[in-house]
Amino acid sequence: MLFDKEKGPNKETETFKNLVLVFIVVFWSIGAQAQMKDQSDSLQTGRWELFKYDMGNVFGGIVHSYSRPLHWKGEEWMTLGAVVAGTGLIYLFDEQVSQFAIRQQGGVPDFVNYYGARVGSPTYNYMFTGGVYVTGLLIKDERTRRLGVLLLASASSAGLLQQVVKSMVGRARPEYGNGKDTFDPFNTNRSFHSFPSGHTILAFTNAHAIAKQFKDPWLKTGIYVIGSVPGATRLWEGQHWLTDIALGVAISIFMVESIDGYLDSKYDDKFNGKEKGVSWNIGFGFGQIRISGRF
Repeated sequence: MLFDKEKGPNKETETFKNLVLVFIVVFWSIGAQAQMKDQSDSLQTGRWELFKYDMGNVFGGIVHSYSRPLHWKGEEWMTLGAVVAGTGLIYLFDEQVSQFAIRQQGGVPDFVNYYGARVGSPTYNYMFTGGVYVTGLLIKDERTRRLGVLLLASASSAGLLQQVVKSMVGRARPEYGNGKDTFDPFNTNRSFHSFPSGHTILAFTNAHAIAKQFKDPWLKTGIYVIGSVPGATRLWEGQHWLTDIALGVAISIFMVESIDGYLDSKYDDKFNGKEKGVSWNIGFGFGQIRISGRF
């Protein structure tokens, strides 16, 4: 139980609040340092003008992400093929993985489940992403503003796509006792909105966009681990199959990379310079399938 009616939030809830506070401090520090390094034209531009420019880029980034498949070439189609093949291979083991994960739920700390459920929800997601953007706007820092634009555009683009796909596919959630092969397209009941995982998409979209701010591999790994928690919680809660989560991660990476490339032409600050792009590798071993991505 997360709340006591008489005493208020318990330690798990306080831990979640502390995590949110840490993120706010980190982003404020990033913005403050960048502002000290670059007192450029944006400092002389009014906030309303900056806001209009940034919101135009949010919309432009969304449109750009949806139009990119029209411009794909060999490498991009190979990446798509790897994602489809990897998802198909995982599909073979969906039921076994789901049963195993659900059995582990009792040993998961409450604050982890609380964090996963809240961070992956649209309400908390836009509170966080909006907070990052507003911080950048208030201090007139281009890097933080750009990060906010990337977060908002990526979450909106990926979020809308997953809602459409969920409705069209109509896959049943594991918790209702249906097998992995149960589909009822365009069923409005949330019980048939399993594929892909919305919580995973929103959380991992944020993680990938934030990780692009740093080059240290250990720091990036930590960010990705935190961003993977909501997807894991949905797995052991029986809300999603492993393929729902895997495709959610792939959609997140695609949207962030696509919109980040678009924003390169709109802002002077480039995240990690030319270190962009995504590559996938699928390997097979005795009794195992290994799918890895380099980004």
